[in-house]
Amino acid sequence: MSPKSYISYTAAVILQTLANGYRHGFDIMDATGLPSGTVYPALRRLEEAGFVESRWEKEIVARREQRPPRKYYDLTEEGKEAMEEAVRRYRLLAQSAPTPIRKPKPERS
Repeated sequence: MSPKSYISYTAAVILQTLANGYRHGFDIMDATGLPSGTVYPALRRLEEAGFVESRWEKEIVARREQRPPRKYYDLTEEGKEAMEEAVRRYRLLAQSAPTPIRKPKPERS
């Protein structure tokens, strides 16, 4: 295991939350109960480490929903590997993972 892949329990929780379909900061905070002062700095560090990639949503989408644009986060392959290693290390993490988001079924016309 490389030193780069050794992550904190909190970072592992955030990676697992991303893996379960929660993709922006507020969703991650809601799913984990972690405060913004923990989530956003951790996301920044995870991105710098290459475990997470981010992108801003299109402004037109945010404007349509009358809110500021969201920054969406996705796990990289390296992030998935680090999360899997952390799940093995932190056995409790597997038991306390946020429930994956279920994708809504398409509406029928």
